[in-house]
Amino acid sequence: MKVKPLADRVLVRLEKNEAKTAGGLFIPETAQEKTQAGMIVEVGPGTEKDPVTVKVGQKVMYDKYAGTQIKLDGVEHLILKMSDLVAVIE
Repeated sequence: MKVKPLADRVLVRLEKNEAKTAGGLFIPETAQEKTQAGMIVEVGPGTEKDPVTVKVGQKVMYDKYAGTQIKLDGVEHLILKMSDLVAVIE
């Protein structure tokens, strides 16, 4: 399935959390801290008032409780507004 965000929204593929500690212990998914970073996979066209300033392929950080979570081809994604993005990771 292909999803194309509208207006000033972007589609972000969530990063996988490490399930193993440096000491070799496995952490169950329910006990892992959710990361607030991901890779942009699609961007909307933006609006005159709210232009989209990120590009596909950039790694970004976003607000913790922002966006709409969806699953595409078994992979977790978020649809976020540009205002929910807090940083580009280089």
